[in-house]
Amino acid sequence: MRLLPADKNLRVLTVCAVAAVGMVGAAYAAVPLYDLFCRVTGYGGTTQVAQYDAGQIIDRSVTVRFDASMARGFPWEFEPQQRSMELQLGETALAFYRATNTSDRPITGVATYNVTPFKTAPYFSKLECFCFTEQTLQPGESMDMPVLFFVDPLMDEEESLDDVRTITLSYTFWEAGRDRDRAAPENAAGQTR
Repeated sequence: MRLLPADKNLRVLTVCAVAAVGMVGAAYAAVPLYDLFCRVTGYGGTTQVAQYDAGQIIDRSVTVRFDASMARGFPWEFEPQQRSMELQLGETALAFYRATNTSDRPITGVATYNVTPFKTAPYFSKLECFCFTEQTLQPGESMDMPVLFFVDPLMDEEESLDDVRTITLSYTFWEAGRDRDRAAPENAAGQTR
């Protein structure tokens, strides 16, 4: 049976429409799927969120360094209360960051985070963190913000991590609702990175 020109056009139109709908669907799914991929694999230094502590502590220690930065023009001071701490794998630790709103208006901020070296991300787990929710500070207000975490003892079983002695936990604060891709982060001293 031979297709008429109108039937061929309808077939081409149908294929194009299905392809267009598929591309739009893929575009909407891309961000949540990428976020899920990063959280599962630790890609890009994305840490894990844990419900329970590690359950065991082993005799290997790492130094965790703390870093703070802000989006350009973000009117807060933001810094870690400790520069580093040494802990054993599996040991739960509590660290604090301090934020101060230096503006004359209430500001709501949200923190993004990662760890370096990136390959340690699947083993760095947070039990509680100020980065899980938005933080609002009134003009001149300061707040000490906790992060409760551990480094999974399973890291010791990964040969590619035998050389890791130091892990850096970094946070960048942004004003909630602002486009994060357009603002370059600044370090705690206010210098653009």
